[in-house]
Amino acid sequence: MQTFVQVQAAKRLAALGGTMREMDTTSYEQDVNAWACEQARRIRTGRFDQLDIGHLADEIEDVGKGELRELARCTAVLLEHLLKWAYLPARRSAGWKKIIQAQCKEIRYLLGESPSLAPKMQEPLWLDMVWTRAVANVVTETGLDCFPEDCPWDLQGEVLCSTWLPAE
Repeated sequence: MQTFVQVQAAKRLAALGGTMREMDTTSYEQDVNAWACEQARRIRTGRFDQLDIGHLADEIEDVGKGELRELARCTAVLLEHLLKWAYLPARRSAGWKKIIQAQCKEIRYLLGESPSLAPKMQEPLWLDMVWTRAVANVVTETGLDCFPEDCPWDLQGEVLCSTWLPAE
């Protein structure tokens, strides 16, 4: 037999398009997607006392980490193509130029959406990680291994300028 509270909860959930089945608790460890949907429903229905605060905090932090990973990925791709542009002039193509422009645009978009990421690009350790990744990818792709140990270009002043390309 259902209690008054269960009946009222079922009515509220039904009004939102849900069912009592959805009120079951799914643990974070069992199914993170089902857990996330359940947490979102609880927030939307004001059931804050039923939230999994610890895991929610972790997931929110992970959103920021995901943005930072995307910035690092885009920056590495941009640096890869700038390296190829600078060191393989005979193989320059419109495709490389378009990728350079697209990556610059994507990085500027990411920084516009999350301005707090911009200082990360000035951190030597972060830049070293991104540069190392870019160089490794170009060495793997081309077989060349003649690149500088450190990034020779200024990210803000040169690399992210939509018209800048390494000296021809």
